[in-house]
Amino acid sequence: MTMKYSEEHEWVTIDGDVATVGITDYAQKALGDIVFVEAPDVGSEINQGDETGVVESVKAASDIITPVSGEVVEINDALETTPNTVNTDPTGDGWMFKVKLTDPGEIDGLMDEAAYKAHCESLDG
Repeated sequence: MTMKYSEEHEWVTIDGDVATVGITDYAQKALGDIVFVEAPDVGSEINQGDETGVVESVKAASDIITPVSGEVVEINDALETTPNTVNTDPTGDGWMFKVKLTDPGEIDGLMDEAAYKAHCESLDG
C-alpha cells in the first residue's frame, strides 16, 4: 500500500475511498515518549489542514493536522490505553483515525516517500 506524507509529518494510506491517518516515524522521534493521543470524533467532518487532534509526549504537545478531507469513520481506540504504540509502530498499529474521503484528489498534493525524506533532511539541516 502506498503511503503519502504531509509537510506536518502525517502519513496517509488509501484503501478504496477510506484514508488511514497517523504521524510519521520522524514526528514520533521528535516528540519522544507519547503519553496521550486525542483523535477526532467518529462522524465529524474534517477538512484538509484542520487541527483534528493532539499528540502529547513527555516533552511537548503537537497538533494533528489532517492531510485529507472527509468524514471520520473510525478511530484507533487502542491508543487510549496504549498511546506509546505510536512510538513503537507509528505507521502500523499506531494509526490514529480513518476518513471517508470527500476529495480523493487531495492525495495527489501530498509527498511520496522520497519527497518526504528530502523534506525531513532539509529540516535537520
